[in-house]
Amino acid sequence: MQGTVAGYSLRYWLTLITGLLECLLFAGLVFGYASLVFVLKEEEYFGWLCVDTNSTTDSKDCSGQDEQLSLVFTVASFLNNFLTLLNGYIFDHCGTLLTRLLAIALCSGGTLMVALSSPELSNLLYPALSLLTVGGILLLITNMQVGNLFPAHRSTIITFYNGAFDSSSAVLLVVKILYEQGISLRYSFIFLTTCSSIHLARTFLLMPKTHIPYTLPENYTYGINCGKGNTDTVEETEMKEGPPTQDFVCSVQSFSSCVKSRFFIFHLVWLSTMQLRHYLFIGTLHSMLNRLADGDSNLVSQYTNAFAITQLCAILCAPWNGLIMDRHKKKPLAPGETEQEADLRSSYLSLLLTVLQCLLFSVCTSIDCLPLQYFTFILQVLNRSFLYGGNAAFISIAFPACHFGKLYGLVMALSAGVSLLQYPLISVVGDYPGNCTAFVLHHCRGSTPNEAPLSALKTDISISIDSSTELCLLLGAEQNRSPSRNSIPDSPP
Repeated sequence: MQGTVAGYSLRYWLTLITGLLECLLFAGLVFGYASLVFVLKEEEYFGWLCVDTNSTTDSKDCSGQDEQLSLVFTVASFLNNFLTLLNGYIFDHCGTLLTRLLAIALCSGGTLMVALSSPELSNLLYPALSLLTVGGILLLITNMQVGNLFPAHRSTIITFYNGAFDSSSAVLLVVKILYEQGISLRYSFIFLTTCSSIHLARTFLLMPKTHIPYTLPENYTYGINCGKGNTDTVEETEMKEGPPTQDFVCSVQSFSSCVKSRFFIFHLVWLSTMQLRHYLFIGTLHSMLNRLADGDSNLVSQYTNAFAITQLCAILCAPWNGLIMDRHKKKPLAPGETEQEADLRSSYLSLLLTVLQCLLFSVCTSIDCLPLQYFTFILQVLNRSFLYGGNAAFISIAFPACHFGKLYGLVMALSAGVSLLQYPLISVVGDYPGNCTAFVLHHCRGSTPNEAPLSALKTDISISIDSSTELCLLLGAEQNRSPSRNSIPDSPP
């Protein structure tokens, strides 16, 4: 019996480690696009859009090329969030096996399209990057359920996977370095395409056909089994355990009731506001650095490289949030308290720290001191890791597991819609010599330029703090009620 238990444990760990490598090396390739652009420009993709500015010299205006390459990433990054709703629905209703097969097909098609592309077929980049993006987020969604195999560290694993997803931009940095060493872009992406065989093997050997249940039944196993084990699906497990079953939970709290709940609404505001803050920072980063460096291109390049390197550290920052949310797991439950109530209570600190990080990040961004921006970069990647990892972990705690994929997808899709506000905001503040936060306050409240930066700091994160406070109050209110173990009660009126 001990050998059998050890076998289950080994399979769990193999699933965890291979899933982490999958997210780190393949799921978020599109976020390394900045490195890929260097190669694409060297290969003269969209090169016909460069025009000669002086017939006597070799100088060219390649702004049209830059716009096309930027548009490729804009379309792909928007689809990354917007189509997550459809991806979540597919995962909830089709299970892990079919969802992963679709993800592998999309990722393989994307990498193969990049390999087959050429300067003459530059437009292939649009479907290629879009397929890579949608396939990558599907891989992430199917992997986040691995946290159910380790109940005491569930949130930590979910946040760890999200951090690995963010850090996978390093892969295209490696592609860039290999290109500089003489290995063509085509060969690099053909190799990435052949790696699909690894995804297929993991799908059939180390992943379930449907979903990993929570809580985990005794001796639960999955994949190809050489011995006797418990291979119950989520539904079969809950039928054996008796009420409250997942069907019972879903009948009490339907998908529509989850979406209309104050939990979901304030969580959406919490996520959308801080995500828009990050997008505004990234969208105005180059102009801000150029202003602070007085137009010194070498300094701007130095700080841009530093920002890119800090983004690779997301995998190191994300688990801290999970450890905060799981800190109560080894402690006994309070009298009359369910496990879900304890999980919700433990999320208070995570929600608060995420908002405070965004506040400090906004303060540093608003100070016109170039060396301080190194610290700003660190705060940005830390806050981004807490934001996205905490988002997935909170949804898995606060709502029934049968709605996780759809709710995760919906909140990302709606926040993607809010993030489109970055474009009018960036265009409005484009000619303003100071930071965009000060600009907004100066024109909306009539502050003087000298007063604007200080007042803007209060306005910039007030929505985030208010929504986080409301969410914490809702969480506290739930503690005085007695929901079932696997469900969450209706929101307070």
